[in-house]
Amino acid sequence: MAALDAVSIMILLGALLVLAGILSSLVAMRFGAPLLFVFLLVGMLAGDSGPGGIIFDDVRSTYIVGSVALALILFDGGLRTRFATFRNVLGPAMALATIGVVLTAALTAPVAKLMLGMSGVEALLVGAVVASTDAAAVFFLLHARGLRLRPRVAATLEVESGSNDPFAVFLTIVLVQFLLIGEQTWQEVVIELVREALIGTLLGILGGRAIVFVLNHMGLPQGLHAPFVTTGALVVFGFTSVLHGSGFLAVYLAGLVVGNRATRAHNTVVVFLDAVTWLAQIAMFVLLGLLVSPARLVDTLVPALAVAATLIVFARPVAVFLCLVPFRFPWREKTFIAWVGLRGAVGIFLASIPLLVKVPNAEVYFNIAFVVVLASLLIQGWSIAQAARFLHVALPRHDHMPRRVELDLPGQLEQEIVGYPVAPNSPYLRRGLLPSWARPTLVVRDQKILSPGEADPVRPGDYVYLLAPPEKAQALDRFFVDMPPPARPDPRLLGDFFVTGEHTLGELAEIYGLQIAEEEKGVTLADHFATHGRRVPRPGDTLPLGEIALVAHQVVDGRVTSIGLRLAELEPEDTPPTPLARLQQVWRQVWRRFQAWLG
Repeated sequence: MAALDAVSIMILLGALLVLAGILSSLVAMRFGAPLLFVFLLVGMLAGDSGPGGIIFDDVRSTYIVGSVALALILFDGGLRTRFATFRNVLGPAMALATIGVVLTAALTAPVAKLMLGMSGVEALLVGAVVASTDAAAVFFLLHARGLRLRPRVAATLEVESGSNDPFAVFLTIVLVQFLLIGEQTWQEVVIELVREALIGTLLGILGGRAIVFVLNHMGLPQGLHAPFVTTGALVVFGFTSVLHGSGFLAVYLAGLVVGNRATRAHNTVVVFLDAVTWLAQIAMFVLLGLLVSPARLVDTLVPALAVAATLIVFARPVAVFLCLVPFRFPWREKTFIAWVGLRGAVGIFLASIPLLVKVPNAEVYFNIAFVVVLASLLIQGWSIAQAARFLHVALPRHDHMPRRVELDLPGQLEQEIVGYPVAPNSPYLRRGLLPSWARPTLVVRDQKILSPGEADPVRPGDYVYLLAPPEKAQALDRFFVDMPPPARPDPRLLGDFFVTGEHTLGELAEIYGLQIAEEEKGVTLADHFATHGRRVPRPGDTLPLGEIALVAHQVVDGRVTSIGLRLAELEPEDTPPTPLARLQQVWRQVWRRFQAWLG
């Protein structure tokens, strides 16, 4: 019976630790503290050096939990990334995730070698375990501080975070092998990297397609769709790793494939994975906090702080500026991306690999990584919002996103029902402007269900339900936000939106914050194209309108019937293409064929 009681006590303590982590997130949101720091603190307080007094030194279990958590986090990241986002920033993100990781590790290594008296390979291993970033923590902080990033910056950080972890894991394992079994030639290292990447890419894509096939063609019970996808992601990760491929790359690509295909129960899967990844992160962070001993950190505190300072103010900025040279990022965006090199659980997780395989002085790597992560969270984590405002790479958010309801429609995959409460100052109520791919189907008013015709005009407090493609449902949020007219165009209302030619310039002016002459506010977009465009318009024709550009999407009988919107600054210049531009054009063609192959 004592053994059973011990098991029950372990379950109780584990549940209490996770519960403490969940509740502590409320404190973090209130004060804008980095969640990772809070979860690590919970683990440290519960450990042998804290009031909890729990003695925990199971590196193997920590590594297993960390691997599962990281795999689910990467799958969830791929699931939420659109192919268009992935394609548009693939160049800079891949440069940061590969060359940037190597440069960061190489520039950090000399300080580790000098301060700790290490060999070159050992110092490079220190740089490798702290070279990858934790963008999840970045986006939480930006959200908590009421900020949103410029689309290109956000997309670059998003894709980098999903792709730099596999490369950092590979680099760490290669350096650990150097220390354990002797030198390998760089040719062998490159061959191994290519092999892991190819196996990971192939199995990730095939695994993602297999998950989609089962979801859409097998009659799974209603409650099993989300658990199946989660388990399938772990199968892809484990199977690829067993075949000596990059399991982390495979699971990210599998998520990318599943997230960009029409599937059953898509919203259920996303919500379920959101909860699972939160729990996985909390469990991983708390275990890592339990594993560390603050008393042992003192011996390497000064060298670790020197490594952290080098990483934050020198290694990451130099790597970012060098990697982004070909991609024409403004210096403000480069500086912000450099400052957002926030270190997180991945660094501590990688530092547990030397502990697991018993590399000499393995605790030194773990302790240094832990101090570097804490310094990064405390210095960069709490200053991220100020840096975003100072560098003008984020726009302040005074609005709160509306509560969105999404309902799957059995029997088809192309549409779902999306519902919103109608706020008094929402763009939809003020002008009735909606993207052409969203169609109102019913309105709930005073507990009565009305058709759109019966409910016309829509009133504040109504609930409007629309048919929309699942992958675009989130984009509708901005049309139901309770907010005054913006002072300038909001990038989130541009790019993927199409309106009919019968809407007026005045309607766009109010929704997008444009300056339009009073006498032109009643002119329809179709008439604007007829007056200012070419005599016979064609799809793709572009007309500037203040800070946005109107793009002819559909033309019927010589009249523009559907217009797309995008920022005017994204218009191509009328200059001969540079060699880089020609290379990017070739890449886009290759990418389109790759997308077609994915199906």
